[in-house]
Amino acid sequence: MCIRDRNKTMKFSERMQSAINEQINFEMFSANTYLSMSTYFAQQGLDGFAHWYYKQYKEELTHAEDMMHYVITRGGKVEIKAVAAVETEFNSPLEIAEKAYHHECLVSEKIEGLVRIASEEKDMPSQDFFWKYIREQVEEEATASNIVDRVRLASDHAIIFLDLSLIHISEPTRPY
Repeated sequence: MCIRDRNKTMKFSERMQSAINEQINFEMFSANTYLSMSTYFAQQGLDGFAHWYYKQYKEELTHAEDMMHYVITRGGKVEIKAVAAVETEFNSPLEIAEKAYHHECLVSEKIEGLVRIASEEKDMPSQDFFWKYIREQVEEEATASNIVDRVRLASDHAIIFLDLSLIHISEPTRPY
């Protein structure tokens, strides 16, 4: 579908453009969520956790930038909107790990919604673009779930060993 807008050809619907702009905003919210979590861990002296959640922060920003580039490439208009405040008070590593897992599940729902909209709009390029995020979310949910399990197993005294293992992770590890 090509729509003429301001002397440019927009190659997706207004509905799709609006949905992508909302996702860009949510990706920036996600980045700030992970930055807040990283900061909590840094203040607790848990540098491994701080490092891990900082990497998640950077990844979410990369997603937002990728989506912005996609909108521009398709002749659309990126709308940078105010980002909602994120939670900044946490009580424990387990609380954060559980919140991160639930957040990744929410991200998955939102990305799936974008694929559904693209399908309804018969926008195959947008379907293709967002399928890579569907595949990535499978791994993100599994990694976040694994961290929850590991934090539960570690308990208070062994958390430092888990922290040390996270500082060396540059990419999510696979057991096979």
